[in-house]
Amino acid sequence: MRSALAFFCASLALAAPLAAQAKAPDYAAAIADPKRPAEAKALDEGRKPIETLAFLGLRPGMKAADIVTGSGYWAEIMANVVGPKGKVTGFEPSQFTSKPEGQQKWQALQARRPEVRWVSYPFEGFAAPANSFDFTILNLNYHDLYSQSEKFGIPFTDPAAFVKTLYAATKPGGVVGVIDHAGPAGDTRAIVGKLHRIDPAVVKADFTKAGFVLDGESPLLANPQDDHSKNVFDPAVRGKTDRFLFRFRKPK
Repeated sequence: MRSALAFFCASLALAAPLAAQAKAPDYAAAIADPKRPAEAKALDEGRKPIETLAFLGLRPGMKAADIVTGSGYWAEIMANVVGPKGKVTGFEPSQFTSKPEGQQKWQALQARRPEVRWVSYPFEGFAAPANSFDFTILNLNYHDLYSQSEKFGIPFTDPAAFVKTLYAATKPGGVVGVIDHAGPAGDTRAIVGKLHRIDPAVVKADFTKAGFVLDGESPLLANPQDDHSKNVFDPAVRGKTDRFLFRFRKPK
């Protein structure tokens, strides 16, 4: 009897890591997908999607969102990770999708990845049903909530209202990953307007005030050679800025 019990326990011990391996996302396969455009793959070295999504915890079957999806870089990779039992929603401001160049890009995304739900919304009026998402990513765009642009039709926007809506749209236990260009302390709107950067402390304060918990932060995308004084589009730092990576979680 004892030997049978010992065998059973040993079998469970062996099965547990095997089961964990079976469920582990294949991030490498997700980025190797031949459907991904060459210009997206060219960004992989700097964005480190495998390590980033592993840190944030995206898994198969999740309901995920990519807010201000742009070229669809993250939405496409995420769709490959969550698989047919999951769902990805790519949100893009209508200020961008309504312009001729934006329309063309938007239509191409929908044609290339019909399994993704593509949503165009007013930049200043993000909305989603309560408890919609297990996972959300905001890549290099949270700072834009502190800016306004007559050229792009972006009015004065309230970041607190956005984060409050995102909190409600996140399922209990769900994660929001924020990646952005690190900026100096000071007048946030002025700094964003001049440099397109944001003080990491401002992001932490905004999300924790809304009820999120800072569940982790990673130096994966950090660049200590960037002194935070240059506009992110300056050729000297473009694509090589010091970026912070935060994982926020909604308490259960």
